[in-house]
Amino acid sequence: MISDILSIIGQVLTLIGALGLFLYGMKLMSEALQKVAGSKMRQILAAMTNNRIKGVLTGILVTTTIQSSSATTVMIVSFVNAGLLSLIASIGVIMGANIGTTITAWIIAILGFKVSLSFLSLPLIGISFPLFFSKSSKRKSWGEFII
Repeated sequence: MISDILSIIGQVLTLIGALGLFLYGMKLMSEALQKVAGSKMRQILAAMTNNRIKGVLTGILVTTTIQSSSATTVMIVSFVNAGLLSLIASIGVIMGANIGTTITAWIIAILGFKVSLSFLSLPLIGISFPLFFSKSSKRKSWGEFII
């Protein structure tokens, strides 16, 4: 009885820890992306989201690239918070992120396979650590982005 309760508590704590690590990673990635892109980021985002159709397509593209609509949404919210993207433009991108997730699910259901980038995670971390501890701020930002 007590071991079951402790097991449930352990699972809940693992879930909370994993969620916290995910949110921290998304925050780190979006901040590093802002640093890497520099002053051109606002122009790039404005060009990619200047109408609703482009915004939706941008959301679909980003979501299929990083394979996470949650990560896309967190990045878009941080861009709006930083003033790099307007709230109106962000709505289309978030809608595109949700459509991209749905399209990915349909492809998996129809073709019966899932593409996973998890086999790249450890090599990418290994490559990014030297960059992360570099003295050059640009290389350090790239290291943060990759991590």
